[in-house]
Amino acid sequence: MAAERMKIIFQHLHRRPDDAFTPSFSETAAVASYPTTDSYRYTLSNPLLSKSQRDFYEENGYLVIPKLIDDDLIEEFRQRFLGICDGRIPKGNMTLMKDVSLRNTDVKGEFLYYKVQDFVWDEVLSKYILHPKVLDYVECFTGPNIKAMHSMLINKPPDSGKMTSKHPLHQDLHYFPFRPADRIVASWTAMERVNEDNGCLVVIPGSHKGNLLPHDYPKWDHGVNKAFHRVEGYEDHPLVPLHMEKGDTVFFHPILIHGSGINKTKGFRKAISCHYGASECEYIEVGGTTQENIAKEIEEMAVKRGIHLDFQSLWKYRGRLARGKEISL
Repeated sequence: MAAERMKIIFQHLHRRPDDAFTPSFSETAAVASYPTTDSYRYTLSNPLLSKSQRDFYEENGYLVIPKLIDDDLIEEFRQRFLGICDGRIPKGNMTLMKDVSLRNTDVKGEFLYYKVQDFVWDEVLSKYILHPKVLDYVECFTGPNIKAMHSMLINKPPDSGKMTSKHPLHQDLHYFPFRPADRIVASWTAMERVNEDNGCLVVIPGSHKGNLLPHDYPKWDHGVNKAFHRVEGYEDHPLVPLHMEKGDTVFFHPILIHGSGINKTKGFRKAISCHYGASECEYIEVGGTTQENIAKEIEEMAVKRGIHLDFQSLWKYRGRLARGKEISL
């Protein structure tokens, strides 16, 4: 029943009918449909980015834009999140994720939930995914037709002592059954000052030039949160911490290896994020690939919520057109 309700809701919102969904993909054809200029592969010609900014992203796979989001709007997001956690605001189809070390304790609200996902239709939080300044930069990586695919407000809590606030090194493409990777980009905005003390993002610059690697749960003695998969073999690799101020926004490639450390402070470290894809992207089958494990896990998580859809269909129904035309994605 829940799956049928989702279909009705999204069809009512002028989404494509089911028979228009054909998961097929040609990497060569898809990349060829996005011409780049000169030696640029990961960015598109757009006057918003300077040559030095394009060069930096091409080389490193990420780019920080200072003070992109105003403080007042960030505070609005914060209050909305608190209201959802406290139950004062209905969560609707949004997903609240509990920290594994706190599930069986008596903590509540903000202290219990480390993330709210899939807020693309929330009247307040959706202001982020539709923010003109964010979309202007996203367009430099995806082109003019933009689909918001994965939205999150991340609430990294003070670590319980079990290091569960640590997010292992991973590549976001592991979670996405659509391509090409070069036309997908993440937008991640700090909702307060972030550094190594409260668990800022850490990245391996240039790792976006590699391939999608196998992921699985880390073999840690302490717990790990649901779907926190990681890549193996990079534990001792030099990492670059991204120190950011409130409102700063980093855009990064989905193959960039990144993660975040534990929150050693007594406060929360909040960030709001969205992954965008060009709506010309196409779905792929992940059976028999390194993504098969995450596909099965996400499908099982959906079943527990009463939603019986396959991996590609789950992604199809959780996105929202943010700018331009809806084409394939």
